[in-house]
Amino acid sequence: MKVLVLGAGQLARMMALASKPLNIELRAYDVGSAQVVDPLSPGISFGDLSAGIEFANVITAEFEHISHQVLAQCEASGKLLPTSQSIKTGGDRRLEKSLLEQAGVNNATHKVVSTKTDFDDAIATLTFPLIVKSALAGYDGKGQWRLKALAQTEAVWREVDTFIKEDTSGQSQAVVVEQMVSFDRELSMVGVRSKTGKTQSYPLTENHHTNGVLSVSLATNEYQSLQSQASDAFNKIANALDYVGVLAIEFFQVGDALLVNEIAPRVHNSGHWTQQGADTCQFENHIRSVCHLPLGSTDLIRPTAMINVVGTDSVPDSILSIPSVTMHWYGKTKRAGRKMGHINVSGSDKKELLYRLQQVAKQLPKIDFPEVSNYVNQLL
Repeated sequence: MKVLVLGAGQLARMMALASKPLNIELRAYDVGSAQVVDPLSPGISFGDLSAGIEFANVITAEFEHISHQVLAQCEASGKLLPTSQSIKTGGDRRLEKSLLEQAGVNNATHKVVSTKTDFDDAIATLTFPLIVKSALAGYDGKGQWRLKALAQTEAVWREVDTFIKEDTSGQSQAVVVEQMVSFDRELSMVGVRSKTGKTQSYPLTENHHTNGVLSVSLATNEYQSLQSQASDAFNKIANALDYVGVLAIEFFQVGDALLVNEIAPRVHNSGHWTQQGADTCQFENHIRSVCHLPLGSTDLIRPTAMINVVGTDSVPDSILSIPSVTMHWYGKTKRAGRKMGHINVSGSDKKELLYRLQQVAKQLPKIDFPEVSNYVNQLL
């Protein structure tokens, strides 16, 4: 079996690593160079997209912001999983909101805005505070504006209007104005759906963000009262898309209820803990699904946390002396704000996990990991 991944970043790299034991050959299409590469040795080129399509039995994706032309070419081959519509939905908040409404899944009250008239209507209809999110190309906190009072609206609209007019995506840009949700915590669920419609979900994961970027994910299996609610939302969304592969859903917990914040039609940063904490990691399960192999168990085998390494290419080697600490580097050149790797930490129970997390956090430079210690201390 041969797989082509659209995108040649760290997610393709980790899918390639998970494919090796299954005797599956994986290559990646680098959208920047428009060349097919080995994600484990990206300097080697295997030709253009057409060559990649000819090579592959199955085509999948590691991110959702892929040109519609590339998606159309891949879908025409009959090899693309999930579908181009699924991938587009994850990259366009208008399609995402429409899907959530269609599937009957709770999400924040919102309005789609592309003109000043739309914006004024949203301001008049919704209640402050509000958050304004770009329909396209917004991720890791980018393309967002916060509106706390009426006095800010004109200034925010000027920025939004400029953003819409200067968009270079080649698609119709807009924004979604959402009622800001006062939530208890942010949770996510990573699940997988097979070609035959079978679904399995990993345990809900608690997430902590720093400056809009995920910094820590914690999987301890303690949200059993919310697990069935999250699994129900996953099934509704995945079935509405006729989805194949791994799909992630980010939630806001508000009391005993979950509201969907956004979806990601791919393996996801908040699921990296599954490499050491689950029976079958998300990367292997995605490959299994798109290659029509039996799905692996999504059971938690031990409480595990993931710490993102952002903007730095070094951490103290001493953290590896702590039991059940695993380092994952992505082989990238250092750049401010860039995800360079992640650290997985496991324990036999939550208490041991948090103790080990605290030991790791004490050794990480605060300049590179500004909130990790405070977050872990709050959990203790």
